[in-house]
Amino acid sequence: MTLTLGKRRTTVLASTALIVIAFMVALVQTPVTAATPLTVSQGIATQNGSSATVRGYVVGQPTATNTVVTSSYPNDYALALADSATETSTSRMLYVQIPAEFRAQWGLRSNPSLKGQQVDVTGLLSAYFSHPGLKSPTGFGLVGSDPGDPGDPEDPTDPPPGDGEHDDYYADALGKTGTELRTSLHTIISAQTKLSYDQVWNALKATDEDPANSANVILLYSGRSQSKSTNGGDPDDWNREHVWAKSHGDFGTATGPGTDIHHLRPTDVSVNSTRGNKDFDNGGGTVSECSGCATDADSFEPPDAVKGDVARMILYMAIRYEGGDGFANLEPNDLVNNGSNPYMGRLSVLLAWNAQDPPSAFEEHRNDVIFEQFQHNRNPFIDHPEWANAIFN
Repeated sequence: MTLTLGKRRTTVLASTALIVIAFMVALVQTPVTAATPLTVSQGIATQNGSSATVRGYVVGQPTATNTVVTSSYPNDYALALADSATETSTSRMLYVQIPAEFRAQWGLRSNPSLKGQQVDVTGLLSAYFSHPGLKSPTGFGLVGSDPGDPGDPEDPTDPPPGDGEHDDYYADALGKTGTELRTSLHTIISAQTKLSYDQVWNALKATDEDPANSANVILLYSGRSQSKSTNGGDPDDWNREHVWAKSHGDFGTATGPGTDIHHLRPTDVSVNSTRGNKDFDNGGGTVSECSGCATDADSFEPPDAVKGDVARMILYMAIRYEGGDGFANLEPNDLVNNGSNPYMGRLSVLLAWNAQDPPSAFEEHRNDVIFEQFQHNRNPFIDHPEWANAIFN
């Protein structure tokens, strides 16, 4: 009986071992299926900040909330995706932010042949350009490419979210929002070299140099290319415009906000005079020598091409000058006619301009020159225009 029982035990143990082995083999051989990408319409309907991969056709580049261009792309900052390669309605498009590390490969100005291609993009489902979007992507890939191809959403070597090129500079700010982001950025950009008002003349000749003519500067509002040597006070000269009007906070031309070249720009003397110390807003009558400008009794509207530039300069000043350094706490508000109060309006319009007019190559280059040659600090809203809404909304 004992021998027979031992045989039975041996048989049972052997059978159990075989079952376990077979089960483990089945597990190993069962393929792991990746999550199915969302369609563009699903991505539009799921704007909750969650991470997802969206599959769609590249149909153009968004340049404003309701504008997508399909040729002559201005930069490499964004893609518009749709479920159909021939989609023309922006309401059925998802706007995709392109961080700096992906622009050379996935931006339309550098890669116009991407239009019409089907791609997978992994990122956060969150509004971009005040439109349903996908922000801070961690991976891009052409549909049908090999899983290990550079930029594939499933490739674990893809760079993390962030600007990429300037992540070290903004290390303490990345991943933050609201008050925490504002505090971090203030600390980061307050480390700067300060210029005298006389030094500003030569600085502007470098920061605003015409890329097509090194003897000239580009004037902010009028867009005119003019000789660097014609700076002065005569009607057709150019002078130093305080984009945050120096009377708003009464800082004048004192070293600090009065000499911060992140908001000082060369402008036509007469246009500068017309703008005066007015707040920024939409509307008004035409301005001589400035096509696209408008003004009324208490506000000034710059041309479309530099509306975003103006907005990002104002927001920079608000973050940089928080009441320290012996100067007033500068703050944007949603009013005009702010007078000598340390406020500048109209905030809602400035945020719209920031979305409508993304940073240009000229604006980015200017930021680099200020950082590398003069003040050694950056305007964070040029590097990360999405931070405007993260702080001021």
